[in-house]
Amino acid sequence: MSTRYRDITVNGLWKNNPGLVQLLGLCPLLGTSNSAVNALGLGLATVLVLTCSNAAVSLIRGAVTPAVRLPAFVMIIAALTTCIELLMQAFTYELYQILGIFIPLITTNCVILGRAEAFAAKNNVARAAYDGLVMGVGFALVLLAIGLVRELFGTGAVFANMQLLFGPLAANWQITLMEDYQGFLLAILPPGAFIVLGLLIALKNRIDEQLAERAKAREPVAAPAPSRRVRVTGVIE
Repeated sequence: MSTRYRDITVNGLWKNNPGLVQLLGLCPLLGTSNSAVNALGLGLATVLVLTCSNAAVSLIRGAVTPAVRLPAFVMIIAALTTCIELLMQAFTYELYQILGIFIPLITTNCVILGRAEAFAAKNNVARAAYDGLVMGVGFALVLLAIGLVRELFGTGAVFANMQLLFGPLAANWQITLMEDYQGFLLAILPPGAFIVLGLLIALKNRIDEQLAERAKAREPVAAPAPSRRVRVTGVIE
């Protein structure tokens, strides 16, 4: 992998993560992350739309004028979102009903439109598609992390109802970590999403600080320049 693709990967997953750094797409991020299956369902849909829209925008970047560029991007994203919506209606109808309005709202997700304008419109198809994939995966991972934490503290189990996304084979994927758990209502309510997201952002910032301190400690210390003594001789009259 070239340095350029490595930079795209690091930016999408860590340094410029949409959910933890850019703080884009917070409406679906907080609204659907009360369980792992909901978070993963919306995360995968966002990954598909973001990857395909970046590739499509890169393909037409030289054929549209600046006056119609933004409407063209929105039309591409809307068309792809409609395709994902129809696929979910056909294969994951119950999950589609649970996610509700958040699926069509992918069209107005700032992450997707922002990457189309900032990256896809300025790079070739391969890099644009890869950027969309990595940014989407970074966003989906944050969604999944919030969903797992909220589901665990809210119900005492994780990966419940995964059959809604992966079919009957996933019916037994639920992992119960706390037996006879009464539940913590705040975790699955909207304020719980804000609290968990804030903790994740704080954790990332702390990790970045520690990495910066370690990098600074590994830097070689420059030896001090040898001092020079200058003898001044002269006659004072």
